[in-house]
Amino acid sequence: MGRRPANETPLNRDMIAAAALQIFDEDGAAAFTLASLARKLGVRAPSLYNHIESKADIVELVREAVASAIDASMFGSLPWDEAMTKWAYSYRAAFAAHPNTIQVLSTTTVAAPGALRKYELVIAGLTRAGWQPAEAITVMMAVEAFVLGCALDLVAPEQMIDTTAAASEVPVLAAALRAAARSQGRSDEVFADGLEAIIQGLRLRLAKPRRPRRNSHADRP
Repeated sequence: MGRRPANETPLNRDMIAAAALQIFDEDGAAAFTLASLARKLGVRAPSLYNHIESKADIVELVREAVASAIDASMFGSLPWDEAMTKWAYSYRAAFAAHPNTIQVLSTTTVAAPGALRKYELVIAGLTRAGWQPAEAITVMMAVEAFVLGCALDLVAPEQMIDTTAAASEVPVLAAALRAAARSQGRSDEVFADGLEAIIQGLRLRLAKPRRPRRNSHADRP
C-alpha cells in the first residue's frame, strides 16, 4: 500500500510541486509535511529524496509554481510606474489563487530561480528609471508587502471589523463601516486606492532631488 503502480509515470519534481501546492490549497500550510506529500503522491516518504534535497526544496518548488503566474515582462517596455502597477495586479492575482501559501512563502528565503529572474526584471526596470539599487529593493519590497496583504484580503470575510457590540463607543468607525458596506468590490477598491497612493508617493520621491550622503569618516576631525 502507498506504492505507485509500475505502469504510472515516474515521479518527478513537477509532480512533487503540483501535489505540494494541492495540499496547501486544499488543507492549508499546517497540513503540509513530507508524510502528507508522500501519501498524496502514493509513494514512501524516503523516495522523495531521489528528487528533492529537503522540505525547503519543496517549498521553493511551490514558490516556482505560484510565481509562474506573475508577469514582470512589462518592466522592459513600460515606464516604471505603469510597469509596477501591472506587476502588482499580476502578483496579487497569482497569490490570491493560492492564499494558503502566503504565510510560508513570505517568511522563507527566496531561492527559486524563476522567482529570482522576475525580481531581476523588476529591479532592472527600476534602476533604469533612476532608482538607486538599494532604493529599488526597498520600493519593490514595500509594494510586494502591500500586494500580499491585499491577496489575503481577497479571501478574508467581507466584513473584517464588527462594531455591533460597541457601536456607541466607536460611532465614527461604525458609520464609516456602514458606508463602506454599501460599496461593491471592497477588496478591489482597497487595492486600487492603496496601490495608487503608493505609486504616487514613489513618483514624488523619485522626482525629489537627492542629497548626497555624508561620509562619516570624512566629517571626523
